[in-house]
Amino acid sequence: MKHVLVTGANGFVGRALCGRLLKSGYSVTGAFRSEESAALSAGFHDHPLFKAEVVGDMSSSTDWSKALSGVDAVVHLAARVHVMKDSISDPLSEYRKVNVEATTCLASEAAGAGIRRFVFLSTIKVNGEYTTTGPFSEKDRPSPEDPYAVSKLEAENELARISKETGMEFVIIRPPLVYGPGVKGNLLRLMKHVHRGLPLPFGGIRNARSLINLGNLVEAIILSVEKDKAANQLFLISDGEDVSTPDIIRLIAHAMSKNPKLVNIPEACFKFTAKVFPFAAPALERLTGSLKIDSKKIRNMLEWRPQKSVAEGIESMVDDYLISGRS
Repeated sequence: MKHVLVTGANGFVGRALCGRLLKSGYSVTGAFRSEESAALSAGFHDHPLFKAEVVGDMSSSTDWSKALSGVDAVVHLAARVHVMKDSISDPLSEYRKVNVEATTCLASEAAGAGIRRFVFLSTIKVNGEYTTTGPFSEKDRPSPEDPYAVSKLEAENELARISKETGMEFVIIRPPLVYGPGVKGNLLRLMKHVHRGLPLPFGGIRNARSLINLGNLVEAIILSVEKDKAANQLFLISDGEDVSTPDIIRLIAHAMSKNPKLVNIPEACFKFTAKVFPFAAPALERLTGSLKIDSKKIRNMLEWRPQKSVAEGIESMVDDYLISGRS
């Protein structure tokens, strides 16, 4: 399979994946919402194996025929992502429009066009928000807790249905927090705080979280496109190193040649803050809670191995942050 359609081609994962595919000799069609977003894929347009296709907003009626022309496999990254402060009155309905209905539309058209394989980037949140004992695995019963995760699980189920009805192969990957050059969210905020020398109240946290480096995830996606054994499989993925929030801060500080300013605050204080300020609860819970993943299945079945350790991945993330001037 040498021609891949990548949706969300201008996103955090999409840009890295397109670059890696092109470097490996694949032909790549990148799907974009608009001419403006397609223009942001500068660097790919000049590549003879890259084609940009504007499909508009993804919906249940999107016409994918031109984007799917000549394609062997689809990697579906585009989604309505998790929104921390969602002001929509019916968030689940909005998530379903993009994450379920639009995904179903694309997968149905892909199957009709004879596409052999459909790789879907889901989320570990389908398994649940936190682990309290052992790590999550593919054998666990799904336990989504918010509209975003519910919509991702529903999309997974639709893909399995379409595959059963048409014979198109699917691969589902559920990653945890993805980090690397260009990262946003909590990790970007942590880098800014460490760079500015601000004290951080996480010195007493003893959590354990699985992460996945951007480059490691991209390699897993490509194996999911290539390997026969990946057909109709679900994979949970991580770097294989569970780290605490203080560990992450120390690694960021080390990469910046700074001393981390960690303050020991009792965990009960974070729980109290989350109750008093509910809007801050999700971010605090992610910084203080544990989420561990067992990624043995993809390692054994696809012979996937992380190319970068967490320390190496954070160092490259910090280097990009310092060079880009986002501080």
